[in-house]
Amino acid sequence: MFSKEDKKSTEDLSQSSNIIGKETVLEGSLESPGNVRIEGKIYGNVKAKAKFVMGAEAYVDGSVVARSAEVAGKIRGNIEISEMLILKPSAVINGDILTNQLVVEPGATFNGGCKMGHLAKDIEISSPQNRGTEKAIKRA
Repeated sequence: MFSKEDKKSTEDLSQSSNIIGKETVLEGSLESPGNVRIEGKIYGNVKAKAKFVMGAEAYVDGSVVARSAEVAGKIRGNIEISEMLILKPSAVINGDILTNQLVVEPGATFNGGCKMGHLAKDIEISSPQNRGTEKAIKRA
């Protein structure tokens, strides 16, 4: 019933990249099975199953959950990263951080609490396919 092409396209999703450009403003949550790069503004939560990258002029007003992240912009919300979080010199974080490894480059600003180590390894990122199933179960 399913061909090799269907399986390949599902595997490609995890390697896909989503870009929110400089002039783009998104209101609502964003979930991706792949990488996410933000150059614009997001008013909502962001979940990336892979890497989250944020440009120096980018802004997120909401929580960020990802496998790894490199932040140069501003985040007003909590951050949960299961592997490594890198805060670039222009980064401004107003919220709590939960991560396995943290790199804070000189100039970065962080206002909040931080928990590191084994706690961050328990972070789960739902896939878009499961999200629909969860909503259906909650409604029943």
